[in-house]
Amino acid sequence: QVNLVESGGGLVQAGGSLRLSCAASGRTFSYYAMGWFRQAPGKEREFVAAISRGGGTTYYVDFVKGRFTISRDNAKNTVYLQMNSLKFEDTAVYYCAASDVRGRLYYASRASYEYDYWGQGTQVTVSS
Repeated sequence: QVNLVESGGGLVQAGGSLRLSCAASGRTFSYYAMGWFRQAPGKEREFVAAISRGGGTTYYVDFVKGRFTISRDNAKNTVYLQMNSLKFEDTAVYYCAASDVRGRLYYASRASYEYDYWGQGTQVTVSS
């Protein structure tokens, strides 16, 4: 069992920045690849970014490339999402998730069904 708690959301003007954090507890954090997803009102949950167990592999959805950066600190059991140049359309609830990658060091997934544990989400609102 892994418990995930997101923080760092809030209200920001377009063009601004936020850094989301996701603190994990329970099983060894470094066993898991981590991902960030988001869900806007009336829309399905969508992939944002993912990072492998050691951080050597990262993936981003096209519309955040160059603006968002995913990183992790295994010593602190935390994954981060640095979000810069925020746009109104980035408004959503952001969720972090953990994927048991069965020992694969460089694997990370864009697919939500491959994630085993989810946080409760943190709201990000970007005003235009």
